[in-house]
Amino acid sequence: MSERLKGKVAVVTGSDSGIGQATAEAFAREGADVAISYYRDRQGAEATRRKVEECGRRAVVVQCDQRDPSAVERLFREAGQELGTPDILVNNAGIDSTGKQVAEIPAEDWDREIRTNLYGPFYCCQQFIRQRRAAGGKGKIVNITSVHQTIPRVGSAGYDCAKGGLRNLTRTLALELAPDGINVNDIAPGMVLTPFNQKAKDDREAYEKQVQSIPLKRAAEPWEVARLAVYLASADADYATGQKLHP
Repeated sequence: MSERLKGKVAVVTGSDSGIGQATAEAFAREGADVAISYYRDRQGAEATRRKVEECGRRAVVVQCDQRDPSAVERLFREAGQELGTPDILVNNAGIDSTGKQVAEIPAEDWDREIRTNLYGPFYCCQQFIRQRRAAGGKGKIVNITSVHQTIPRVGSAGYDCAKGGLRNLTRTLALELAPDGINVNDIAPGMVLTPFNQKAKDDREAYEKQVQSIPLKRAAEPWEVARLAVYLASADADYATGQKLHP
């Protein structure tokens, strides 16, 4: 079996569950060593480590609050020390909105959503770019955005604005990093069966109601998004940059 990411090192943020965990495992199956970051769920991160190591690859687990640039710097420093300079960055970590409408959103909720979902990926991109340039360039950035970057929801202003900003950060970086040979793309999922959609996972009636707007009439599984991340991180996507994929 071919290993499309053989010899590569990947940083996958928020890889303690859901899309991030599935992506870390998929990368390991394709030959990559993986730096696993988590915010609170150490147990989930350790489960991801086991999945990576069962594939015969190396893993390091690092706690990281990506709202803090010094924590992000530590994540990349530890990843580099343990695994080598990262070749791939997947910005997956994020939080959902509280459901409050704009007139009622406390400033601290707005700040938390924007800092987690937009500042965090920004800080990670900065560290990744600096390390890749020091290593002579090349590399892949995959940002996990959302269908809500273009389709807003009532009660989701912070999340929608952050994901829309991350889409435009992707496009800007694609232009800025083309001379370095660094490809930057985003995956913008709709409904995926992760902890983000726990209610739908637990309640069949809620699930059936939500999937009616999806052409295939079902939610995506995390592994289906992970496969797209593998493609964008591999040499198969060397001529793709600034693009978005909607699984």
